[in-house]
Amino acid sequence: MPELPEVEAARRAIEDNCIGKKIIRALIADDSKVIDAVSPADFQSSLVGKTIVAAHRKGKNMWLQLNSPPFPTFQFGMAGAIYIKGVAVTKYKRSAVNDTDEWPSKYSKVFMELDDGLELSFTDKRRFAKVRLLENPISVLPISELGPDALFEPMTAEDFFKSISSKKIGIKALLLDQSFISGIGNWIADEVLYQARIHPLQSSASISKESCGALHQSIKEVIRCAVEVDADCSRFPNQWLFHFRWGKKPGKISG
Repeated sequence: MPELPEVEAARRAIEDNCIGKKIIRALIADDSKVIDAVSPADFQSSLVGKTIVAAHRKGKNMWLQLNSPPFPTFQFGMAGAIYIKGVAVTKYKRSAVNDTDEWPSKYSKVFMELDDGLELSFTDKRRFAKVRLLENPISVLPISELGPDALFEPMTAEDFFKSISSKKIGIKALLLDQSFISGIGNWIADEVLYQARIHPLQSSASISKESCGALHQSIKEVIRCAVEVDADCSRFPNQWLFHFRWGKKPGKISG
């Protein structure tokens, strides 16, 4: 599913292309599994005429700050993706909609046309995403229960060690716990543990301070690198486990 780098790439694309522009048209899918607790008509009327002021993210969640609330909030789920017509935005490989498909895609859940003609869409092929309209996204679930963002709010090495040492569960399970650190999913957890030479099932409490330091560093480096290339996995370093574990492409695993 999309993890921190993919959602951050979507946030940055909106920040680079949509800030300060007014929404003049909106189409909301009649899909109550994805569009949570608001009718398409009410959602649409809450968007049209509003200006996009900022794009925010915490963990795997993103929201658009408009010039007045409520704000559209996107929990990407397994296959959520942002498309901006005419703009390349990195998408999780299993969520990709073909360029030859109709626009907006039949998988579009929220479509917006801006006052300069730019069009953007949030799609979800697998319908595990959640799109909400919230007065203050950070004050309510799911964002209110998230742990520190792995990119924007990194723990110090000392705090990271203290926190891990107090847990008695497998280290991969802990990294996947969004209330511990938000933004890490399967591929990042596999990558950082591989680079730190820690077994995914090792008990968190049993990890030495030295190994914990290596893990703390690998989390910072993997996320920084993935964000720098806008989550384009073809540009990940060849020695990353990702190419074998997830990308299924040739690479070189270091000894």
